[in-house]
Amino acid sequence: MVIIDKSGVHHLEVQCCDCPNAMSLGIQMFRHGFFPTSFNKPKTMFTFRALNDFLLDNLKCSTLMMNYYSKLCNAISPPSKEHYIDKVHGKDQYRELMRAAQQWRQLKTMKWHGFGHCSDNPNAGDLALFCPAWDESLDDWKYTWSFIMDRNFKAKHLHPIKSFDEVWLSNGLGFMVGKDSYKKHLAEAADTMEKLSCNNHWAVNQANAAQHNLKSTGIRRVAYFQKGERQAKHAI
Repeated sequence: MVIIDKSGVHHLEVQCCDCPNAMSLGIQMFRHGFFPTSFNKPKTMFTFRALNDFLLDNLKCSTLMMNYYSKLCNAISPPSKEHYIDKVHGKDQYRELMRAAQQWRQLKTMKWHGFGHCSDNPNAGDLALFCPAWDESLDDWKYTWSFIMDRNFKAKHLHPIKSFDEVWLSNGLGFMVGKDSYKKHLAEAADTMEKLSCNNHWAVNQANAAQHNLKSTGIRRVAYFQKGERQAKHAI
């Protein structure tokens, strides 16, 4: 079995308990700090500390997943010819790391928001960070506040080839709007062509371009800011 730890990639023999009253294979691995990439016949496992280390590197150092996995492969010994051959033919564990890291981030987010040890399912927006300055019981604000809008034109999302294979981990549970609400908005919103007010405005030109192969053409954020409180609330 391939075990990926923050110390490197290891190939070890693993024997799980198969007694009549033994726990399931997945629970046994979780109890020992391993996150399997599959549960029927797992052949690859990531340690909890490796997944936590990647999330921390990705957050604080902006480390790409490919670079992090390359670092793990080179942690024990320099890359060999066989390593590059496996990488070309897709026999490395990079795709498994992509899937496991997303699942691990989802589990950590649910735990941080109080859904780690209960059977309740989070509702829309329950996994978003709540603004401590917001008081829903108050109709008026004590402080002046204003809206700030911004958009990322490069965050594009293509139409999936096999949409039935897509698994939504946080469908509207965080800051991003849910897919059903987004489709409803597209059906009701009127698409108007913005006229240029200056010569060769790149952002407007890109927004007006025909992009029928894209499911979404960017991310828009609305934030409010209060003077005195120095708090902001985001809605995407």
